[in-house]
Amino acid sequence: MSSPGPQSYGPHGYGPQSYPAAPMWPQPKPRSSLTLLLEIIGIALGLAGALYLVAYVASATGVGATAVSSILALFPLAGVIGAVLWVDRWEPEPKWLLAAAFAWGAGVSTAVSLWLNTAYSQSVYNRTGDDVLANTLGAVVGAPLVEESIKCLGVLLIFLLRRKFFDGPVDGIVYAAVVAAGFAFTENILYFAQNSAAGALGMTFVMRGIMSPFAHLIFTAAAGIALGFASRSRNSLTWVWAFPIGLVGAMLLHAVWNASASLGGVMLVAYFLFQVPLFAAVIVLVVWLRNDEKATIGNRLSEYAQAGWFAPHEIQMLTSLKGRRLARSWAGARGARAKEAMKTFQKQATALAYTRQRALTGRYDFGVQRDEQELLATVNQARAGFMGAPA
Repeated sequence: MSSPGPQSYGPHGYGPQSYPAAPMWPQPKPRSSLTLLLEIIGIALGLAGALYLVAYVASATGVGATAVSSILALFPLAGVIGAVLWVDRWEPEPKWLLAAAFAWGAGVSTAVSLWLNTAYSQSVYNRTGDDVLANTLGAVVGAPLVEESIKCLGVLLIFLLRRKFFDGPVDGIVYAAVVAAGFAFTENILYFAQNSAAGALGMTFVMRGIMSPFAHLIFTAAAGIALGFASRSRNSLTWVWAFPIGLVGAMLLHAVWNASASLGGVMLVAYFLFQVPLFAAVIVLVVWLRNDEKATIGNRLSEYAQAGWFAPHEIQMLTSLKGRRLARSWAGARGARAKEAMKTFQKQATALAYTRQRALTGRYDFGVQRDEQELLATVNQARAGFMGAPA
């Protein structure tokens, strides 16, 4: 197949005017509805768990305190979700899958953790009769073991059930962050309401909502990153040993955080000497991983360009966030349908790049072949959509 010439459309020069027509691909086999059913069940369980937690808090602290706490909990949640959307700009994950992840964190994780954490602390108290020891061990030992196990299990389920949407460490961070955001949101409602009754709502909000809104995200991200690297391995069972390593890392980070929080006046020292540098290191890692995503998209699509599916300046546009924005603006001048076609073109081209990446890691099965064929056809159709629109 010959490669099209570097013709341009519009003032920004993003794309050729003519391309080979999409081949007549074979019809794909029907997709299984089992995973969709499991996701619906997961969201339902998450909502049920979240409602249970809210009802539990309301019965213990009152409806007014619960309502105020719920509103306050939205502020750190907005910050975390904003950060997730920034990280996930190159290859946005399916919204329904993110909703399932959030529901798992907000409902399933918090409900199970509340029950197991209480049971653990009670067992320590029954054995020792020491209330302080029970609370300390519950925070430093019980909570990290229980909470990270349940949260990270949600990330693992996404990896196992929807692996085609798990393309690397950035995806692992995104899914882990959304699970953690849901967990922290519900947990914040609980802590804010409890401390409101004790007259310490302001300090609690500062500690949890301002100083450490990303704490749970950082803990759970350890497992997400481990699964992300496992997703790029040629061995499909790499996750079997990679996930436990990430889980232990999440537990240790959580334990250190809770231990520093129980040190009283020393907490601020531990916060600035350990937690702040850790947060800075995570930011550096995320920026590096995002650049790696950009390079992956460029490298894989360049291989398709050599076969004539893309023009060089399209690759340039698709590997630049500014270029993508300008291309959408150019298409928007041709009408709403043209702009939507450009969005589809960009989204499906990115998905195509990661489909090829899956193939290069040794997972070139029928599912990958089918996805590749469908995406190539969709890219061609989207291109025709914005190219054929009147200027």
